[in-house]
Amino acid sequence: MAYEIKSMKQAVAGNPYVGRGIVIGKSEDGGKAVFAYFIMGRSENSRNRIFVEEGDALRTRPFDESKVQDPSLIIYYPVKVVANRVIVTNGDQTDTIEESLKKGKCFRHALMSRKFEPDAPNFTPRISGILDLGGEFHYSMSILKSADEKGSGCNRFTFDYEPLNGVGHFIHTYVTDGDPLPAFVGEPERVRIPDDLKEFAAEIWENLDADNRISLYCRSIDLKSGKTEKVLINRYTKE
Repeated sequence: MAYEIKSMKQAVAGNPYVGRGIVIGKSEDGGKAVFAYFIMGRSENSRNRIFVEEGDALRTRPFDESKVQDPSLIIYYPVKVVANRVIVTNGDQTDTIEESLKKGKCFRHALMSRKFEPDAPNFTPRISGILDLGGEFHYSMSILKSADEKGSGCNRFTFDYEPLNGVGHFIHTYVTDGDPLPAFVGEPERVRIPDDLKEFAAEIWENLDADNRISLYCRSIDLKSGKTEKVLINRYTKE
């Protein structure tokens, strides 16, 4: 059905590898903007990560510095805030979007200068989202994908949303596991956003593949007061 709304359990359970994922939407009571970002990993380098908050920003860090092989595609800021806009992405395009917004340009314009990741043969898509809280809440999502199996060109897709209560959109890098990994296809999936952020985070984390899940971050922003609530889960901890 064109207007089907899945639970996050339905969206990810049983899928061994959806890669990195972004969910953006509005709580069921209509009072909060909500987003989630998670990472998964198959290689030792990809798994050697944790999320760390830095004020309103979120960054990835190596869990074990001695095991870092190539930090270029795994260490970045997934979340940054510029005025009333929240950026969430799966790579260093977060910085590109931040710089563009500070110059008075837009989300779409920023991503015209970027393309998919240079990790042949997967050519991992760059997925990005932005929540605009400066007035009537609205949000956009983007995916930058290879045009073919050779990485010959980049196809750029942007989706703009007027939020609906209890509804979010979910975009992820891969359809499932594979070699090479098959890139996400189609429009972001419609998913259910509950009022309880902890419940939402638990539903995502508990249904991501237990062998490959690495970290999850969820945040809600009250649309009247601006008050935030956050949930951060790391597979690896030093405690």
